[in-house]
Parts: sequence; structure tokens; C-alpha cells
Amino acid sequence: MSLTLAEARVRAALLHDVSYVLDLDITDADSFAVRAEVTFSCREPGAETFLELAHALELRVDGAEPEYDGNRIRLTDLQATQTILVEARLPYVTDGDGMHTFTDPADGETYRSAYCSIDIAHLVYPCFDQNDLKASITLRVTAPEAWTVLANSRVVSSENGRWEFATTPPLPPAMFAMCGGPWASVTWEHAGLPFGWHARASLREQLERDADDLRRVTEACFDHYAEVFTEPFPFDSYDQAMVPGHNWGAMETPGCVTYRDEMLPLSPLTQPERRARSMVIAHEMAHMWFGDLVTMTWWEDTWLQESFADYLGFRVAQEAGVEAPWVDFTIARKPYAYLADARRSTHPVAPRAEDVPDVDAASGNFDALSYAKGNSCLRQLVTWIGEDAFYTGVNAYLSRHKWGNTVLDDFVDALDEATPDRDVRAWAQAWLRTTGFDTITATRDGDGPGSEVVLTREGSRPHTLRVTSYDDSWVELGSVFVDLADEPVRVPGAAVVVPNAHGETYARVRLDDVSWAAVSQGLAEIPDPDARALLWATAVDLAWAGELPMDDFLALVERHLPAETHPAVAHNVPTWAGGKLLTTLVPAEAVTGVRARLSTTYATALEQDPHPDVAAVLTRHLAAVDSDQPRLRGFAATDDASLRWTALKRLASLGALDADDIERERAADGTIVAELGAARALAARPDPQAKADAWTRIVENPKISNREVQAIAQGLWDPERTDLVATYVDRYLAETPRLAVARGSAFAELMGKHVFPTVPLTEGQVAALRTALAGDLPTILRRAWEDALDDVAG
Repeated sequence: MSLTLAEARVRAALLHDVSYVLDLDITDADSFAVRAEVTFSCREPGAETFLELAHALELRVDGAEPEYDGNRIRLTDLQATQTILVEARLPYVTDGDGMHTFTDPADGETYRSAYCSIDIAHLVYPCFDQNDLKASITLRVTAPEAWTVLANSRVVSSENGRWEFATTPPLPPAMFAMCGGPWASVTWEHAGLPFGWHARASLREQLERDADDLRRVTEACFDHYAEVFTEPFPFDSYDQAMVPGHNWGAMETPGCVTYRDEMLPLSPLTQPERRARSMVIAHEMAHMWFGDLVTMTWWEDTWLQESFADYLGFRVAQEAGVEAPWVDFTIARKPYAYLADARRSTHPVAPRAEDVPDVDAASGNFDALSYAKGNSCLRQLVTWIGEDAFYTGVNAYLSRHKWGNTVLDDFVDALDEATPDRDVRAWAQAWLRTTGFDTITATRDGDGPGSEVVLTREGSRPHTLRVTSYDDSWVELGSVFVDLADEPVRVPGAAVVVPNAHGETYARVRLDDVSWAAVSQGLAEIPDPDARALLWATAVDLAWAGELPMDDFLALVERHLPAETHPAVAHNVPTWAGGKLLTTLVPAEAVTGVRARLSTTYATALEQDPHPDVAAVLTRHLAAVDSDQPRLRGFAATDDASLRWTALKRLASLGALDADDIERERAADGTIVAELGAARALAARPDPQAKADAWTRIVENPKISNREVQAIAQGLWDPERTDLVATYVDRYLAETPRLAVARGSAFAELMGKHVFPTVPLTEGQVAALRTALAGDLPTILRRAWEDALDDVAG
């Protein structure tokens, strides 16, 4: 049952001063025990409410059996102040929502960690699971004696498997963290606080390999936030753990941030992976203030947490040594915001509370609009008012509302006071309360490269943006900021004029014909990587919008990718070309030919001896689409685990490996990377029985993990063999709703987003998707399928 806005408002008005004393026992192999003392005050004695706790196998409340529907415990005749004792036994999960259990195939060690987030905390402990009923948490944990336990606060004592932690300041229930296992750890002290990085024991070598970088980035981010925020770091410690099975990229649980442990790969990180990890570290640390110290009241203000953290993640990454971080954002993330803004599910960055009626609806808003578009809006705001004014307003907001809950108006009030010469309220209305994107179009007022360029805006928002011009040798002639609103803006002519050259605003860009013709021929020669990223992103957007034929987009890739020098561009252009654009815009009969063109392009680029950071990412992309079996077998013999299993999957999809071959490779490796790689490769084999076995593993194993499901799906769907998997498109649509209902919201999202067929769909299959959407579907699955339909139906 999804908590509604109405229910949350009633409960928040009724209760206050909540605290939890939790005792968790995670020693049992089959389930875990929780004993919770829930203390609270009630403004209306005699009233009733409910405490959330999901899927309890055993349950006692104050020593008796409660009125319980499997998700809510009814509480009646409330006292002015009271403590309720809840004793329960709950199941572990393997889908990343709740108390996740994982056994590492590399060494047989087990890890049990509470992964909480929106609407998940009550899968771990009884609570009033809403943001505006913050509570202090005192935690005790019983774990196997050889384990280390991590949590939101410092350890008070640990002896014989019994751990006790300091009482936390007021936290939203979703920010609870507990991670238990035989962790490998690197710890130190900085600025008077204990810091640590932790990972599975089998990843000790990789943790030590990356320890210096992880520490450097952590300290650089911490020191920068200490400089720009007047509120000090709010918690008593800062642990960061690479954990198995995490559904999110990371989770900002205060004092103990958790990351999916793919961010600590067996192989050395590529440069884009290292850059991305640094930006995620900066993002999660920003949440210590935006989300943890000050928390949104209800889920319409997701942007107050995610947009800020996303913006600061890229902004502060520069302080941590990431060169030109906005290149990554422009080409890797921002195009998804435009894509999301064109779907029926588009929503304002800051919708009205009533437009997010329940938690299931809120789950869908953790999307490219709340992250990438919100980031872009904040970047435009800072460009418009200046960084000093922005931080003045931010600091007033944080100080005024620390340990509390806020809404949009609270932030606008603080910013408005800091910028008396700017109408921030009008800005917020234009940018945060509306949907869609503007388009900035450049045209020539005359013929030839010297003619003046006129910028016009299709849309409703005011824009402050950079316009950069180049001569015909790609020498930058100048860069100027302009304000563009209702009236056109004229700028001097040049061979190439690029509006929004560094992506300071959120708007589609359409170059004038003269500039685009020059870019088409000389894109790789542009010296500024930010401008190149903007132009590549524009090409992606043109292709997606149907304004640039896919064949012309591929010609751009063939012409310019071999000369690309920035690793983020070299990684993300192939990601778009061989991923979303290929499976959506390329007809099934043309897929093999497109992959051959891409393979030739990547091989050509590698023959030109690019920088090792560029070569590393291009080699992995080549391994994913290559048909040269001797070359693929060479990749499969390397020590790079990611490259090796990419090549093995491709060989399997070509029919060059059988099940015994794959099993030998898995057994020789023995890691979770090999387990998942083997699942992927087995499913990729071009054999009807292999596809049948893959689908059976997904739908008939009620305990299959989230990671294994995703790996199997990545092998199952083969855009080069749509006839072979056509029956599983039908079965996917027919059987997924049952699985989504049976296994809950995390599995529904997994099936809807990550198992959806990544193959060109026929008209009949698109019609079948429409028919499926007419049925009764869980909210989260419906949102994912509607988005998919909008993408494939255009």
C-alpha cells in the first residue's frame, strides 16, 4: 500500500518528537530480527494512526498480536507521549529493497545491508515512513563476530559481535543505514572527523589500488563544502561503502554513504569511470546538507535534494581535480532530460504537492527531470544571479531550516532576500513550475559566413547563455554572454557561431545552416571539449527528433570519432550510437550493418594510437559490436575483466561459444563479475533453447537477484536477431505485471526499465504494448512502459 499525501499530512499534524531505539539481529541465515522502541508525542490524545512495517514473518506489539495488514500496524487510543515496543522477524531480500543479503562467490563471504530510500525503510524496521517525521535513531546490532558493522553514526562499543552506535540527530526514516559483513576498510582522520572507505573482502586489492584517489576526492569535496557552506558538516563521522546489489548508483545515507560496488571494478577504471565516480562522491556529499540536514517535506520537492546534489556534484568535482566535468554532463546526461521532457510523463522540476498524490507516483519522479533538468535549471540560475549571490541564499536557507523540512517557497524566500535586484520568484515560476524545453535557433541575416547571426527563442523562459564564434580554421574569435527572451538577439557573424557553447542554459540548440555545415565537416577540430560535447549532444538530439537522418548521424561518427581526444566524448557518442539510437531508430534488418559501420569506426580510431584513456573506452565499445572473432578472442584473453566478459558475450551472441565454454570461463574466474558475465553470455547465445532458459530463469525463480535479472536481460535481447526473441517480447508484456505485483516496487522498476526489450519493435509489438497499458498495472511499471511507448512510437 503506497502512502498518500493526504495520509502523510494527517500523520505529520498528529505526531511529533519521534525517536527510535533499534536492535537488529542479522546472524540468522534465513531472516533477521528487529526489536524497536518507538517513542513519539501525539497532539490529539485518543486519536489513531498507523506504523509501517512490511512483510513481517512474526510480529508482536507491546507483547501482543497487533491489527496488521502486512504493511501497516494500526495504533489506537494514542497517548500524549508513549513508547511502543515492536518485535518482529523479517525476510532478507535479493532485489536491493530492504535488508539485502549477498554471498560473494569469490570467497563465500556473506554481506547483509539495509538499503533504504523512498518507501523502503519499513522493510527494515517499524517506522513512520515519511520525510517530515524525522527522528533520532539509536542502533544496536548483533552480527557474526568476524564482521564489521557500519551505520549512520560512530561506534560506541563493539564486542563479540555486538555493536552499538551513537544516537543520530533527527533523520528522515529513509536515511537509515546499516551495513554488515567482513569489510575491507581504509580509514583515516580529516578535519577532526573519522573517515572510511569500505568494500567486500574480495575487493581489498581494488580498494587499496584506488584508496589514494578515493581519499583525495573525498577530502577535496569535504574541504570545498566546508568553505562554501556556513553550516558545518552535520554528522559525527563519514564512512563510504561499496556495497553489493544496490539499486541506486549511490544513496546519501548520512554518515554512511553507500555506493553500488561496480564503482570499484576488478579492472582499473577507465578515465570516464573515474570521472563519474568522483562526481558521484561530490553529489552524495552535497546531500549531507541538501536532503539530510534539510529535507523536503513531501516528494514534490525531490528537486530540493537531487537537483542541488546533481549540480554540486559536477561543480565541486572541479575542485576535486576533474577537468571539464560539464563535458560529461552535456553529452552523457542532459540529452536524457530533453528526451524525458518530451514524454507524456513530463513534469515540472518542482511540481505541486497535489500532483504527487502518493509515494508510488513520487518514485517515478526520480528521473532525468529531477536530476539533469533540475541541475541545468540551477546552473542557469547561477549564471543569471552569480555564484556569490547563489551561495548567500543557499547558506541562509540551510541555517534557517537545519534539521527541518522545507518546500520550494522556503528556498525561493532565502534566495530572494539575497538578490534584491532579481525577481527570483518569477524565475522559479518560469523554470521550475513549467514543463518542456525551449529551442534556441540561430539564423543568418544574409549570405555567407560574415553575415550577422540572429538568435531567437521558441518557448517562454528567459535565458542567459554564452555564444562562441570560430573562424574557418577553428580558432576561437570570441565568447560573449547574451540575454535572450522574447526579442531576437543579434551577434557578429563568423564561420561558425555556437549558441549555449558551454551548456549554461537548458534549451535545445539549432545552429544556422552555415555553421552546421562547417561543424559537419570539422567537428573534431574544435579545440574546446565543452563546445564539442554540446555539438555532439545537438547531433544526438537532432537524430532523436528526426531532423537528422540516422545515416547522417552515423556519418558524423565515422568522420569525427576517430579524431576525438576527450574520453567522455569518446565513450558517450558510441553509447548513444550503439544503444538508444540504434534500438529505437534503426530498423531490425539494418542493425547488423550499422554495427559493422560502428565496429569499423572504432577499429579505425584505435589504429591511430589515441591516448590510452580514449583507447580503453573505444576498445570496450569495439568488443561489444565486433564480428572479428580472432580479435574478440584476443580481447577475451586480457586481464581486463570488463573487456573480457564483453568480448565473451559478443562471441556467445555470434554462436562462437557454447555453454561448456562459458562455464569454463566462469569457473576459472570465480567472481561476481564472472557469475553475471556468464549469465549474460549464456542468454546471448543465438539458440532457441538458450533464450527459453534465460526467460525461465527470470520468471520462475522468486529469489533471483536484481543483478542477475538485469544481466540475463542484457544477453536475452539481441537487436540483430529479432525473430529469435520475438516470442519473449510477447511473454515479457504478458508476464511482467504478475512479477511486478509479486515482488514489489523495486522489481517492478527493474522489469519496467532494465528488462524492457532493447530491440527494434515491430508495429504489432508496439500495438501489443499499447494494449498492455490498457490493463491494470502497478504505478511504477505503468510509468516505465508509458515512457518506453513514447520513445518507440515517436
